[in-house]
Amino acid sequence: MHSDLSTVSLATLGVLRARGPDVLSFLQGQLSNDLARLAPQRSLLAGFHNPQGRVIALLRLLQHSPDDLLAVLPAELVTPVIARLSRFILRAKVKLTDESQQWHVHGLLGAEDAALPAAANQAARIGEAIIVRLACGQPRWLLLSARPEAPLPAILPGADPLAWQRLAVAAGEPQVYAATSEEFIAQMLNLDCLDAIAFDKGCYTGQEIIARAHYRGRVKRRMQRFVTAAVRTLERADVGTLSDGRAFKVVEVAPRADGRCEFLAVTQLTDREPAEARASGADAAALEAEQLALPYPLPE
Repeated sequence: MHSDLSTVSLATLGVLRARGPDVLSFLQGQLSNDLARLAPQRSLLAGFHNPQGRVIALLRLLQHSPDDLLAVLPAELVTPVIARLSRFILRAKVKLTDESQQWHVHGLLGAEDAALPAAANQAARIGEAIIVRLACGQPRWLLLSARPEAPLPAILPGADPLAWQRLAVAAGEPQVYAATSEEFIAQMLNLDCLDAIAFDKGCYTGQEIIARAHYRGRVKRRMQRFVTAAVRTLERADVGTLSDGRAFKVVEVAPRADGRCEFLAVTQLTDREPAEARASGADAAALEAEQLALPYPLPE
């Protein structure tokens, strides 16, 4: 493995395991992506939504074996998500368990490496570990290795945990936590831009609202990327007003070394609201922030 790689422990992430002969058909009716696209060599990002189309959790899906799937999500949401999904199992032959203590979850940062997956969402096995290339920006890989074995990155130098966070924000990569669960409709988090929604699959919970927003093109608020103009601390789920009058809610944050804060926030799209209407909401407490580009285009 490349000597330029470094590793980050992602201890805040947990692992939900879904097993059984009906696991694919069951999750196909619950998640926003098409489980038919999942394969040992292909990971999927998918949303689990409530009937109003609001995101309960984002799941990074990996196929451990044909009837055995792993989902990576914030550890604090694993138990609530299992409880919500369990309501729909009925006669399906599916078992859902929290296996956060059975897996190490790490991130790899650094240069391209011929031994690692090269394409976005491509998955591979390295021994007993599963590794996935994440999309957008500087190369990053998510790595799961089963306990009690030592994690694969133990031989690699460690990186600042904030490095992973900063790259995730720069990549426009949302995450949902307990504080923001059920706050945002799928398109508000740009899940349609991140290949996390399959609009040609069958029904799933929340599908009607998500499809209506897609086909009618009425998504006026989306996740966008900013950096504060001055030293400032922000937290996930913080709300406020930008200096141009737009209300915002923070999705993810990444403190910079200079004390400023780069962040992802859901707010109005500037090209869809008259400037005079935006400015009318500005006040002395408004947040001065520069809008930064996302690495992917937002739908017109």
